[in-house]
Amino acid sequence: MNNFYVLHVKKIKQLIIIVIAALFTAGILYIENVMQFPVFSTADGPKAVFRGEEKENKVSLTFDISWGDEKAKPILDTLKNNGITNATFFLSAAWAERHPEIVKQIVKDGHQVGSMGYAYKNYTALEAEDIRRDILMAQDVFNELGLKDIKLLRPPTGNFNEEILTIAERYGYTVVHYSVDSDDWKNPGVGTIVKNVNDSVQGGDIILLHASDSAKQTQKALPQIVDGLKQKGLKNVSIAELIANGNAKSTEVK
Repeated sequence: MNNFYVLHVKKIKQLIIIVIAALFTAGILYIENVMQFPVFSTADGPKAVFRGEEKENKVSLTFDISWGDEKAKPILDTLKNNGITNATFFLSAAWAERHPEIVKQIVKDGHQVGSMGYAYKNYTALEAEDIRRDILMAQDVFNELGLKDIKLLRPPTGNFNEEILTIAERYGYTVVHYSVDSDDWKNPGVGTIVKNVNDSVQGGDIILLHASDSAKQTQKALPQIVDGLKQKGLKNVSIAELIANGNAKSTEVK
């Protein structure tokens, strides 16, 4: 009987250890994949902007485009039809040079353009020289397309570290992250995309959306997102306007 009791206690202890380990692992994965606001060890190093001033009641709809031929133009048309003429589009330069007419429409419609580098490679997996080369290649492409004043950079795949921020700062770029993730690229359903944005959005937020062909439900979600912003008394502005007052919130990465 005593042996049975000891074995039973050991099994319970083992189960507790397994549960704790599982919760710990889940917590780490959550932090890495959802809470993408890492921290620098220094207060005066380069930072990434992830939101503006809350009391201004302004937000920024931002769209990443890295590939595809079908979704960008319908999204532009939907934005225009819903009175949005000042979103911010972060473009992979390799995509932009293949779609100059869409780039022209983005600018003509009043939207701001930011860079996502040239080849859409994860910068954290590259050497410093390769990162510099990719940023400068993108800069050359945008210059050729007549976009000579791009000062915003969203690192491809959204991953960055202190080295990437330092390189970006050296070339005059402000790294822009986001505070609201629509998860539209997962195509979870129009209702879920709308909920992901409208349930949490508040003044100062930078909203991540996509206009690549992988985002198949974004266009249909946009009218409801725009309506939700209006219901909350929030005004969409470009990233440049959102951070113009110098009080934008920044996150530091290590």
